[in-house]
Amino acid sequence: MVDIRPDEITAIIRKQLSGYESEAVIYEVGTVLQVGDGIARVYGLSKVMASELVEFPNEVFGLVLNLEEDSVGCVLFGDCSLVKEGDIVKRTGKVASMPVGEALLGRVINPLGFPLDGKGIIETKHFLPIERKALGVLDRSPVKEPLQTGITAVDAMIPIGRGQRELIIGDRQTGKTAVAIDAIINQKSTHTEESKKLGINPVYCVYVAVGQKSSTVAQVVAKLHEHGAMDYTTVITASASDPAPLQFIAPYSGATVGEYFRDSGRHSLVIYDDLTKQAAAYRELSLLLRRPPGREAYPGDVFYLHSRLLERSSKLSDRLGGGSLTALPIIETQQGDVSAYIPTNVISITDGQIYLEPNLFNAGVRPAINVGISVSRVGGSAQIKALRKVAGSLKLDLAQYRELEAFAKFGSDLDSSTLNTLSRGARLVELLKQNQYVPIPIEKQVVSVFLGTSGLMDQVPVVDIKRYEKEFHEYAEMRYKDIYSAIRESKELKDDTINTIKKAAAELSSTFKKSE
Repeated sequence: MVDIRPDEITAIIRKQLSGYESEAVIYEVGTVLQVGDGIARVYGLSKVMASELVEFPNEVFGLVLNLEEDSVGCVLFGDCSLVKEGDIVKRTGKVASMPVGEALLGRVINPLGFPLDGKGIIETKHFLPIERKALGVLDRSPVKEPLQTGITAVDAMIPIGRGQRELIIGDRQTGKTAVAIDAIINQKSTHTEESKKLGINPVYCVYVAVGQKSSTVAQVVAKLHEHGAMDYTTVITASASDPAPLQFIAPYSGATVGEYFRDSGRHSLVIYDDLTKQAAAYRELSLLLRRPPGREAYPGDVFYLHSRLLERSSKLSDRLGGGSLTALPIIETQQGDVSAYIPTNVISITDGQIYLEPNLFNAGVRPAINVGISVSRVGGSAQIKALRKVAGSLKLDLAQYRELEAFAKFGSDLDSSTLNTLSRGARLVELLKQNQYVPIPIEKQVVSVFLGTSGLMDQVPVVDIKRYEKEFHEYAEMRYKDIYSAIRESKELKDDTINTIKKAAAELSSTFKKSE
C-alpha cells in the first residue's frame, strides 16, 4: 500500500468541494488565533456548522469540532506547518464527505476516499456526508434475516441477523479480527447464482482498519484477495502512522460506504477494527481542543462517539427498499476486563457480544468463544429453522460442561449423569473447533451440530471427533447428497432427512477406525 502525502489529502478535499462558489458575506471568514499539534483555534466564522470543512491558506483544510462562544476549534488535514497565527480562514459551506458506489469495491482507500492500492483514481459521481443522522424507528423493520459467518460456533449459538450490531470483544491476540475476516469471506456464497435462485441477497462488505500497522492491513487485504473476497469488499484504513483526525473519522466513512448499498435496497456488512483505537484518537483530539477530561481522561461525549456510529446500522422497512447495514465492531480489552469504560459503553449500544477468552485460545479452542458471556439479543430470529431446531440445547450443554469441568478436576466420584454431561460437552467443544479462513456452508453446520447434540457422536473418541465429522460429510456427499440439498432449499430439517442422517451415521460407524 502507498503512503498518503499531505498535499494529496488537500487534493481529495479540493475535488469534493468542486463546484462550490463562495459568497462575500462578512461572517464567512475568521482568523487563526492558535495552531499546533494538528489543532487550530479560529476567531470568527459565526455561522459555521459542526463537522463543516473550512479552508486555511496554502490549501490546508480543517474539520470543525468545537463550537465555542468566541472561537471555533478545528482539526487539520494536510501539512499543519503551513498554517500560522493570523491566517485567514474561509468557510466552504460543505460538511466532510466521501465517494461511494460500486467503484469502491475491491479497493483500499483512506477515510477521505483517496486510493492507497496504487490502482489509480476512483471514478464515481456519488458523494455522501461522513456523518449522517441515524434513521428513526418508523423507517426500520425487525431483524430476522440471517447473516451467516460460516463459523459454526457463532451461527449456532450467537446468530447474527442482517441489520444487527454484534460486538466482538476480547484481549489482543485472541482471534477477534479472524472472526470478522471469516465473516467477510463467507459472504462469497451470497454472490453465487445458486444463492440468487434460493432468494439469498448478496452482502457487500466494508473493512475499516483503525490505528493498525500498514503491514497488518496489507496481510488482511492479501488474504481477502486469496479467497476472492475483495470482489465485493472495500477496505478503509487509517493506520497508526496517520494523523488522529483520520483515525477519528475512519469508522464513519465505513458506515457511509455501507449505507450507500443499504439505501439502494441491498445488504452490507461493516467491520470496525477496532473502536478502542478510535476512542483513543478522539480522546487525543478532545484534550488538544481543551475539552474537559472525564473518566480515564476521555471526554464526556465519548459514548455519543460510538452510539451515533452504531445507530446507523439498521434493517430498513419495505417502504424504503428493505436493505440492511450490519455492524461488527471490535473492542480490545486489557486482561479480560469487560467492565472498563469503553467496553461497557459499546456493550450497552450493541445487540449482543462475542467474547473471546485468552485461556480458551491458549488451550487450542479456536474460535475461543466464551459461551457464558457471549450472547445475541436477536437470537433464533436470525437463524434458519433447521439450525434453530438442532442448536437449541447446544449453548446450555456447553455452559453446563464448563461449570462441571472445574469439579471434575478434583477427581471426586461423579454420578453417571454428570459423567454423561462431561462426555457430551468435551465432544461438542471439539466439534466446534474450526480453522481460520475455512467457512462452513450452513447445511453442513446443521448436520454437524445434529450429530453432536443428538448423541450420534457419543461413542466416538474426543480426539477423533473432527476426523469423524470430515469423513461423515465425505461419505454423505457421496451416498446421500440429498441431505444437504434438502436443508439448503427448504431451510428446514425434516423427519425423513433426520432418518437419512442417522442411517448414514450408523453405516459410517461400522467402518470408522478409532484412534488407538
